[in-house]
Amino acid sequence: MSFARVRALVVVGLLAVLAVIFVAVAVVRDSQGDAGAAKGCPDGWPLADVTLRETKDVKINVLNATDEAGRAASVADDFRNRKFQVKKVGNAPKGVDEVAVLRYGPKGVGSAHLLRAYFLDNAKTDYDPKRTDDTVDVVLGDAFQQLATTTEVNQSLGDLGSPIAPPGSCPAPVKE
Repeated sequence: MSFARVRALVVVGLLAVLAVIFVAVAVVRDSQGDAGAAKGCPDGWPLADVTLRETKDVKINVLNATDEAGRAASVADDFRNRKFQVKKVGNAPKGVDEVAVLRYGPKGVGSAHLLRAYFLDNAKTDYDPKRTDDTVDVVLGDAFQQLATTTEVNQSLGDLGSPIAPPGSCPAPVKE
């Protein structure tokens, strides 16, 4: 083996060892390991569950705020077919001009984020920091026509990004 080859192998080996040391130091000294956790959260602020849920884990109540009878039952069936857990179906006070209103508390932030995609981010959100359950109320408004298709939901989720904690709340530590 020539001297030039030996020298090249030594240089490449030295660079590989330096790269491993650099990566190890970066991982050990990572100061963002608890990013998004509730550290520094003011006292009394609720912890918002910002985990994006699968449809099978989302609990909803479907309420009709339109003049069309049976709309809530029809949409509830659509949600059941998409594997949502529909808890209640009923009526809400009339006068909702939007597509829908999503009412939820700190435990329903991730679920409401997913539901926003089913309305192509045209649903109004109504966050209540005092609400203690993880159920989202879906109040259908006069502008509602139909739920989005699977492809539209996936595209909308991409546009929406990750769930974020609403103002006046802190993101809960992620469960692994």
